[in-house]
Amino acid sequence: MPRLSKDTDPVSSSPFPPPGWPLLALELRAPWEFGAVLPAWPVLQRAPLGDGHSVIVFPGLTAGDATTLPLRRYLDSRNYNTVGWGQGLNLGPRDGVLDAAKRQLQAVADASGNTVSLVGWSLGGIYARELAKEMPDRVRCVITLGTPFAGHHRSTNAWRIYQFASGRDIERETENYNLPEAPPVPTTSIFSRSDGVVAWRGSLQAQSSHNPHTENIEVVASHFGMGLNPSAWWAVADRLAQPQTNKSGAAWKPFQRPALPGLQLVFPDPLR
Repeated sequence: MPRLSKDTDPVSSSPFPPPGWPLLALELRAPWEFGAVLPAWPVLQRAPLGDGHSVIVFPGLTAGDATTLPLRRYLDSRNYNTVGWGQGLNLGPRDGVLDAAKRQLQAVADASGNTVSLVGWSLGGIYARELAKEMPDRVRCVITLGTPFAGHHRSTNAWRIYQFASGRDIERETENYNLPEAPPVPTTSIFSRSDGVVAWRGSLQAQSSHNPHTENIEVVASHFGMGLNPSAWWAVADRLAQPQTNKSGAAWKPFQRPALPGLQLVFPDPLR
């Protein structure tokens, strides 16, 4: 799969609008995406097997571990030890939330004796990225699903919900973090141009000479269905199955669209 050229930022410096009403209406297709798991299951079982390392999965805004349970059960079937974030509904980074996430990451890493992969859906991906920046020695890789880290906060249709749920001013919150900066570990952003909540350009990770082990994978999915979408599941399993990357990144390889019949149709070329 072609990758973005080094030091090229795919996101315009000026704010871009959130998805319009037609795309927002298409979010109603999310249950059908989950329904596609059953007929896709034989193909999903052909995704690479993992090495048994631990994976923490973070839910999206106002969601909890129940929403990530199907993905976690699939990853368990591919030989991973998956856990939810264990903090109930994700109502934003309220006091104590990120500290609890750090303690969980440390505990899971200590229990396994190995680094831990972090998977985050939407806002959960922000947590995964920021944790990896603060604790890179404990993180194997980061994978995000529809996470808006590269755009203005008003480039999503959820910023008002965030402010209501968290009780925090989102503009002031984002000033505390360098969200577009990639963690110093292999980082994959899975996005969809038909996302009805997050402007897809806000999920594009620029590759830079500081961290060349970043990539973007496009899938055909809704925002609410991305964590339940078979093609997204395949991409997550494929990325988690990579061997442990050393400090030079020698073991890391970018995602290759699968050669299995039909699968290239569900993984469009993100640079088309």
